[in-house]
Amino acid sequence: MFKNALVSVSDKSGLVEFLRPFAEKGLRIVSTGGTARYLKEAGFTVVDISEQTGSPEVMDGRVKTLHPRVHMPILARALVSSDMELLEEERLEPFDLIVVNLYPFSEALKQEKSQEEQIEFIDIGGPSMLRSAAKNFSRVSVVCSPGDYAWISQKSELTLMDRQFLAAKVYALTGSYDAMISRYLGADQTYPTFALGGEFVLPLRYGENPQQLAGWYQLPSAKSGLHQSQVLQGKPLSFNNILDLDAASDTLHEFSEPACVAVKHNNPCGVAIGKSAFEAVVGSLKADPVSIFGGVVAINGKVDGDMAVKLSEIFLECIVAPDYSPSALEIFSKKKNLRVLKWPQIVDRSRELKLKSIRGGFLVQTQDEVVGWSSAWKIIGESPSVEVRSDLSLAWKVCAHLKSNAIALVAGGVTVGLGMGQVNRVDAVEQAIVRMRKFHSKTKPVVLASDAFFPFPDSVEIAAAAGIKWMIQPGGSLKDEEVFSRSKDLGVTMVLTGTRHFQH
Repeated sequence: MFKNALVSVSDKSGLVEFLRPFAEKGLRIVSTGGTARYLKEAGFTVVDISEQTGSPEVMDGRVKTLHPRVHMPILARALVSSDMELLEEERLEPFDLIVVNLYPFSEALKQEKSQEEQIEFIDIGGPSMLRSAAKNFSRVSVVCSPGDYAWISQKSELTLMDRQFLAAKVYALTGSYDAMISRYLGADQTYPTFALGGEFVLPLRYGENPQQLAGWYQLPSAKSGLHQSQVLQGKPLSFNNILDLDAASDTLHEFSEPACVAVKHNNPCGVAIGKSAFEAVVGSLKADPVSIFGGVVAINGKVDGDMAVKLSEIFLECIVAPDYSPSALEIFSKKKNLRVLKWPQIVDRSRELKLKSIRGGFLVQTQDEVVGWSSAWKIIGESPSVEVRSDLSLAWKVCAHLKSNAIALVAGGVTVGLGMGQVNRVDAVEQAIVRMRKFHSKTKPVVLASDAFFPFPDSVEIAAAAGIKWMIQPGGSLKDEEVFSRSKDLGVTMVLTGTRHFQH
């Protein structure tokens, strides 16, 4: 099928098996440095790239394929006679197969090399050869991934559509590769052009709804993410499972103490901290025993048999934790559809920018940073006890992960009422109080967190009437003084953080 190949790869998996049948039929192979040595050791006859170019590799290999005698045989057009005449004059054979993959820049990033070392992992010749070959896909087949070796080998000839498919993969790869390097060098939300690349993780059955197509990609430069997790059992992850797992793990990141976060429809519905992971699990399950049905649960400690028994008492879509005991896995195995994920790095958070798609484009922003109790916060009223401070801090962290308008009610290290996604703050307060009265009517004292300031005293009045005397919010309303005055009249202590945490 192929007569003349140029081969230069960093990932050599499957290369010998792929090339052997073609070589046995007379394929000429031109190759570079380590790839040439690897193929020769495997018994191939290989033409060194320096023989092709008539020039040695220079500058420690920085320049070896950036040569007209490499790119002319790639870019020569079959139907342009002058192109073919030039090759004949130069005694060059046209390449019809290019097998190239790129220096592993992302793998080097994980090793946290110095910038000087990292720069050497920026591939220049590889993308150039790939892009040249992809441009000439009408004649040239270009392979940039070992994942394509198998299906190509099964064909007697590649069609034009096959070659176009391979060419499209090249431009997606080089675009993603350049985006990663751009981000490494400092490109952020202020740049006039923002490049975004992704590596395929999993195909998904569908998107948020069955009529929507979807796929899962990871950012090549991301140092942590859900893609690191291992599905130990259960059905394949769905689009909505992934969103909920992301929301749960993002909330869990806020806690260094044992914590458990239950999420439903991309919002926390039960969060608890405790002296042990078991105590946190029990707390999150009782926080809102209705909403958690069909949700996902994230835990920042190893799940043992006792926790597994509790978690198995209700229907859950997914459980994710750093690790599991054998007895816990044995208990979960009885629920065949339950997805159990092991993610040792679950509390790590990538510092990647956050993106949201809009019609015709996307928005980019930095990560929101939520802090715990701070001496810089202003207290208007009575100084809270250690226990109340802990609850206020928990409510504040949870509130930051609810969709605005967001209200979080907490008592004894457990969320007892959460209000979110309302178009005014009063409705969010009332929603949270309804849930508190439904499941925790006798719990006291209860504290309240609001993700943004109170524009009027009405929300404070409603909460105070429900017996809530401790509130935390950013402040900053034009009517702050009116709100503070009313709070004082109602015996409410107000803590001001000075920072809001909207999630639109």
